[in-house]
Amino acid sequence: MQMQPTLLLPEIIVFVGGLIVLLGGSFLPRHRQSIARAVAALALLGAAVAAALAMAGPAQAAFSGTFAVDTATGAARVIAVLTTLLVLGVAGGEIAGSPRESDTYALLLFATTGVMVLAGATDLLVLIVGFLLASIPLYGIVGLASGRSGAEAAMKTYFMGALSGIVLMLGVTVLYALAGGTDYARLTHELPAAPTAAVGAGVLCVLVGLLFKAGGVPAHFWVPDAAQGAGVTAATFLTTVPKIGALVAVYRLVATVATGNDSWLVVAAALATVSMFLGNLAAYWQRDPRRLLGWSTVAQVGFLLVPVSAAGRSDLALPSLLFYLAAYALTNVAAFAVTATLPKHRELTAYRGLARSRPGLALTLLIALLGLVGTPPLGVFVGKLTTATAAWDGGHGWLALVVMLNSLLSLFYYLRWIGPVFARPAEESPGFPRSGGAAAWPLATASAAAAASLGLGILAGLLWATLEGPLLL
Repeated sequence: MQMQPTLLLPEIIVFVGGLIVLLGGSFLPRHRQSIARAVAALALLGAAVAAALAMAGPAQAAFSGTFAVDTATGAARVIAVLTTLLVLGVAGGEIAGSPRESDTYALLLFATTGVMVLAGATDLLVLIVGFLLASIPLYGIVGLASGRSGAEAAMKTYFMGALSGIVLMLGVTVLYALAGGTDYARLTHELPAAPTAAVGAGVLCVLVGLLFKAGGVPAHFWVPDAAQGAGVTAATFLTTVPKIGALVAVYRLVATVATGNDSWLVVAAALATVSMFLGNLAAYWQRDPRRLLGWSTVAQVGFLLVPVSAAGRSDLALPSLLFYLAAYALTNVAAFAVTATLPKHRELTAYRGLARSRPGLALTLLIALLGLVGTPPLGVFVGKLTTATAAWDGGHGWLALVVMLNSLLSLFYYLRWIGPVFARPAEESPGFPRSGGAAAWPLATASAAAAASLGLGILAGLLWATLEGPLLL
């Protein structure tokens, strides 16, 4: 089988773009760092075009079958690079002119490359490479935040990441010993005859590592602290982009080991249920909007794991996962971009009267929060509807009911944020700064992401066909 490195053109473009930004930024004066942002944006746009063109072709395997270029990989590539492009818009208001501006852009590109490798990996060793490439730059992105909370967030992210990486590699070692190889085709053939307990231990260890990247139970502890303590650029990225590659990787792994053993679909359903309930219940008590969104993202991982429980049982499973990932990415970025527009408002009550002072920004926030709930006609609504339908088709009707119940639960804590926005402003309220200056980039990003979330929901029928295709294992 040919190596075909050209099949990894999107990954190559993003990684080389990161190198150019990293090296070139060293020679740019601080007031010219926007050039690095422009180079990063061009690399992401180029990768998006290359990924879209690759999706139009047939599904193929590269590097001796260790990397799949199929519909799932193509969709994950496009979603990841375009979401990172939106994150650059958030960064334009927070870190423009800072000493580490170009370094941040380079780290974002390197981490995005790892996310794309995770999405296409069909070999456990390649999966490790993607995990490390997506994780190590992430530690740096979180650690660039100054202050005590930023240091705490960086340490928690690093220690949880290191532990999860060790657990993942332990699982890979066990599965290699059982199957005599690390490619998914061999795992599919050999694992059904291996001892069940050993297979279970190996697969669970790999899932724990991947769920660290996704931010789901049981490796979720770092997410709320990092979302609250890190800069808003880092928070937006870490709660959005890593999920794209990690959840596609989880889907591939579960689809592989579930062949002849449907118990892994039940495990995925159980993880989805726990993540949904824990994330939603914990989010209800939060006062900091970014910490609330951090717990919200734990719950969203639960929703995104629902179609994994129907892998191989429903034709809706994979398209619904990919569509939900796209819708969630846009909606989550919109919500975080609003907090970047008002960086000093770190309490939900501080948003009191926003609708009267800045109605456009209030409308954007309303779209984002109702979108995360899953309100029609926004994109996440279609994602939740199709994932619940996939669970029903896959024989987990109870899980579809859990999705509906948790969507209702999430409404209550989002209303704790929406309520002050449309309330009468207090007399002693300092008011809200007008648009312009450093807030212009996050404001534009929030508006674009919210509009795209609405458009994705309206055009869901047209876009759905592009997400249907075979999954290479």
